[in-house]
Amino acid sequence: VPVDGSHWLSMQEVVDSLRQKGHEVVVVAPEVSMHIKPSKNFVMKMYPVSYTKEEMEKDFKAFFHISFEEGTFFERFFHILEGIKRITDLEFSSCEQLLQNKELIRYLEASKF
Repeated sequence: VPVDGSHWLSMQEVVDSLRQKGHEVVVVAPEVSMHIKPSKNFVMKMYPVSYTKEEMEKDFKAFFHISFEEGTFFERFFHILEGIKRITDLEFSSCEQLLQNKELIRYLEASKF
């Protein structure tokens, strides 16, 4: 179950290597994602989330913009902390919605995921 962004970009190489060695790979991901897209190298299982791609992109862009803001160390620190909280809230929401998706959880249990 990858996390979007740089985590997925690193995981994608591992997934591709496993597939080349003959393994069946199942990727579980939210329907709203920046980088996780279906591929011939794995089975994709997606689940709905309560936020839109636009909302997610807005939070990520705001976070990266904060990194280049001017101000005192403490001003920048607290702005970055707020940005991390918004992104963490999205990820937490995604995990919560995955665990509440009974159909997907039954599939994962049946397949010994």
